[in-house]
Amino acid sequence: MTNTLLTPYALGTLRLPNRIVMAPMTRFRAHEDGTPLPIVADYYAQRAGAGLIITEGIWPSRRGQAGWRMPGLETAAHVRGWRRVTDAVHAAGGRIFAQLMHGGRHGHPLSRLAADIPAGPSPVPVPGPVHVRDGGKADPVVPRAMTRADIRQAVDDHVSAARNAMAAGFDGVELHGANSYLIHQFLADNTNRRDDEYGPRSVEDRIRFPLEVVHAVAGAIGAHRTALRLSPGNPQAGMTEADPGPVYRSLATAIDGLGLAYLHLTDNDRYPALADLRPRWHGTLIANVGENRAATGKAAGEAVLAAGRADLVSYGRAFLANPDLPARFAQDAPLNAIDQAHLYTHGSAGYTDYPRLEDRTLARAGR
Repeated sequence: MTNTLLTPYALGTLRLPNRIVMAPMTRFRAHEDGTPLPIVADYYAQRAGAGLIITEGIWPSRRGQAGWRMPGLETAAHVRGWRRVTDAVHAAGGRIFAQLMHGGRHGHPLSRLAADIPAGPSPVPVPGPVHVRDGGKADPVVPRAMTRADIRQAVDDHVSAARNAMAAGFDGVELHGANSYLIHQFLADNTNRRDDEYGPRSVEDRIRFPLEVVHAVAGAIGAHRTALRLSPGNPQAGMTEADPGPVYRSLATAIDGLGLAYLHLTDNDRYPALADLRPRWHGTLIANVGENRAATGKAAGEAVLAAGRADLVSYGRAFLANPDLPARFAQDAPLNAIDQAHLYTHGSAGYTDYPRLEDRTLARAGR
């Protein structure tokens, strides 16, 4: 049988009704302390028809907070807030992983609960200006260079947050090693200028921190509940990777036999990560082909599966405006447009108010 987006898939003990994954997307719908707002449960439950949901990036500790009103998984209040989300998703028949996203050099004292300077592999600031609390903008700060103690703490923070994710009822966690955040900062050329065993002297040193995080989290909650997202060569937020291939081949090979839940890869126009790394990865592979490109449509996702480049395909922008995206794909129905004006606000507008196909059917029937 030919695998298509609507074909079921077995992800470990999880039975996915389709191969359509909701990609992680920052939405800023959290209380100021990082607890998800009540409407977050509605938002994810509406999208429970996805084969798998991956949440927006969640900071594992306030040391890794990248922005104001981004959610966390550090406190008992956070766990309770996310438990409401996972309960709602599971009640609707869905499956959901938490993405753990340590900001590293991202962040600003004006948008961090600790009001402190963020720390990354090296004192290299993000390009400015940066968004800060309550919609303002500011010049970026120069991050602290992480000490070895900071690195050990970051590993421990990921482990603690992963355990909190299990307590909150998540089916697993995805470690965010992509899109310019901490793990990616250790992998990239311009953000890692260290001269110790975590620096760029060798590929083995460059991938040391990502491997420590993966091994520690897998050891704490089980490899089958642990996943990793990578975006080789992604230039977002000023990241530079002149030759991603050797680094990511080594990393993929190093984690291949661990029994992780999946590897989530984004392609890049300069480096075809899916084609290069698929032969080196023998577990489940989720492909994202819309990063820094036009939004992924049904045909693009089907093409990835037909080529054997991945087992599942993640969708970002299409899921923002279409809570019933799998049903729309099944019927070849038109997609809603994104409400750009409310994309990063804090209420229900542009978040939980997008119509479903059944809403239109009822409206035509006059019900």
